Amino acid sequence: MSEKFSEVDKLRVSLLQIIISRFDVLTRIENVIQKTIHSLSREQAPVLILKNRSSWSNVRFDKSFGLLLSSDATITTLRSDCPSSVTKFALIFKCLSSIYKLVQSGSYATKRDIYYNDPQLFGSQKTLNSIVDDISCMLKIPRRSLHVLATSKGFISGDLCYLEEDGTRVDCNSNCTAVAVSSNVCGITNIVSSAKFVLIIEKDATFQRLLDDEFCTRLYPCIIITGKGVPDVNSRLMVRKLWDTLHIPVFALMDGDPHGMLIYSMAFEGPSLTIPSMLWLGLLPSDIERLGVPQEALIPFTQADERKLNSLRKRPYISCQPAWESEMELMMRRRKKAEIQSLESIAPHFLTRVYLPNKIRYGDWI
Repeated sequence: MSEKFSEVDKLRVSLLQIIISRFDVLTRIENVIQKTIHSLSREQAPVLILKNRSSWSNVRFDKSFGLLLSSDATITTLRSDCPSSVTKFALIFKCLSSIYKLVQSGSYATKRDIYYNDPQLFGSQKTLNSIVDDISCMLKIPRRSLHVLATSKGFISGDLCYLEEDGTRVDCNSNCTAVAVSSNVCGITNIVSSAKFVLIIEKDATFQRLLDDEFCTRLYPCIIITGKGVPDVNSRLMVRKLWDTLHIPVFALMDGDPHGMLIYSMAFEGPSLTIPSMLWLGLLPSDIERLGVPQEALIPFTQADERKLNSLRKRPYISCQPAWESEMELMMRRRKKAEIQSLESIAPHFLTRVYLPNKIRYGDWI
């Protein structure tokens, strides 16, 4: 494994996590306010300019940083005098007010906290979440620097100890239980670990199976983490922090389906969240045939699967990964998918005592 990691380590870019000072955050918010006041003083309708985050045509791929918004990305203009945009315009300023108070006072709040301060105004949590993302993009500031946290849903276990910002010591060393991922990953310090690698697991059920089989100590000292499906920002930040601090390989164990591939590809989205050298351990489409997974354990492709896979293949970073393209083409051709649990149909404990140990020992990943 050390030989394989040396290749990965050469690709690793020493990218410090983006930390914006409180002064800079306050200044950028004040600049938005000043422009608005200036427009009003000239009897002009204030506007906000937002880059369009929903189109892949506005995205470029950098192998060291992941996905970045292009400098010439299309924009959306929110006018305060336009019926179709005035509501969003007002909500952005309401949210900016909350963020300014948080940063100024040095306190933090979750997105849910902000929403429940005035649920009738925002209408839904989804609306508030989108507003916060728009503000982060508009100000070019990572959300954690806005002092807005997300509620964590992920869990972590293994050879890992650290201190929370309030001084609480967290020990993740347990064979049967896991620790909830911190809601303030940036405040974590004094990370201590002898782990040889980090393993990201898509599903909570698989994560629990590894815990039950004492995987973290049976094979190597390691760290396992799950975001319970699509990972939340805190789980992704935690993986990034471990990668930056420990300088060890990061593997991904996902279902052998378009959804699993989509989750794995999130490792390349966002400069402060990306792990450019993350390795796709499995379940690879090529594994399904090579291991002889029983047909009854396979799931037929649906039209939704086909649409999702075709959409994924069009993303800007896929063309840079011929091994990924090969696996995707194989899945599309076979029109079959498999969950990680399908490996249990080969033999009990096959996943934890055969599949994963051999994959890691012999460098069988892409």
